[in-house]
Amino acid sequence: MNALRKHVIQPILDCWSLLVGLKITGKYFCKPLITVHYPRQVIDSENLSTYGGHVELVGMPKDPAMPKCISCMMCVTNCPSNCLKVVKSKPPATTPEQEQAWKEAEERGEKVVRPKAPKQPTKFMYDYTLCSLCGTCIDNCPVNTLRFSSNIYWVATSRKEMHIDLLARLREQAAEVSASAPKPEARPAAAQKEA
Repeated sequence: MNALRKHVIQPILDCWSLLVGLKITGKYFCKPLITVHYPRQVIDSENLSTYGGHVELVGMPKDPAMPKCISCMMCVTNCPSNCLKVVKSKPPATTPEQEQAWKEAEERGEKVVRPKAPKQPTKFMYDYTLCSLCGTCIDNCPVNTLRFSSNIYWVATSRKEMHIDLLARLREQAAEVSASAPKPEARPAAAQKEA
C-alpha cells in the first residue's frame, strides 16, 4: 500500500497542484497589462486616486498652510512603527506682573483663566524609512488631519530626505496652490463705481 501511495497517488496529487497553478497563471496571462511604461505613458487619474504614498498633513479649509492637527498625539500613540514625532506648542510666556495679578485675583476669590497653549503642533516630523504605510495614524486621527499623499513622482536620493517635516511640506503645498490659483482680473475704476 505504501508503494502504491508513493508511486501512483502522490504523482497524481502533484500534477493536480500543478494544474491549479497553471490555471491561475493562464487566467492572468490572458488579461491586458496593468503596468504603465512611465516615460511613454502617464498614469490616468483613476489609478492616481488609489495610490497611497507617504503620510502628509491636511490643511484647514480657510488657511491651507495651517494644519487641522490638535496635537492630541493619537497618531504617535497608535503608530506601530514609531515613525511620527509631534511636539506640542507651549503656552505663552507670562510676565511677573501677570503672575502677580493672577495671584491677587485668586486671593480675592476670583476665577483666574490662564492662557492655554495653542492646539497646533510646533513640530511634526515623519520618518518614511520606518513607516510601514499601515494607515493606523490616519484611521485614529480624530480631526482627519492625516492622509496618504498622491504624489507618485516623489523621489528621495538619500535617507535624510526621507525624514520629512510635515509642517514645512504643508506650507510648501499651500504656497504652490496659492501661486497656481487664478488671480481675479482687475476691473476698470468706472466698472467698479457702476457695481
